[in-house]
Amino acid sequence: MTALKGLARQGKPKLNHGGRAKDEVYRQMFRLEERRPGAEIGLAIAILHAWLTAESNSESSLERVWLKNITPICLRMIETALQATDTVSNCAQ
Repeated sequence: MTALKGLARQGKPKLNHGGRAKDEVYRQMFRLEERRPGAEIGLAIAILHAWLTAESNSESSLERVWLKNITPICLRMIETALQATDTVSNCAQ
């Protein structure tokens, strides 16, 4: 049984913490594009976690470069979504 579990995992490389953080940031970006409720805070938390993960790993220079590039995009996405929400709620009043 243990041998079978090992075989099943061979096709799926295990992601390191940085890879998981990156996946979560992209997942939250897609959620925000889909206009899901709470996606703004989800993306903010994911990007914060990614920064914390990168800071705790001294060998993550590529992660930091990626974060320096993606963070401004995420912030613009969050700001745009919040402005759109404000505009809709102001029009409803």
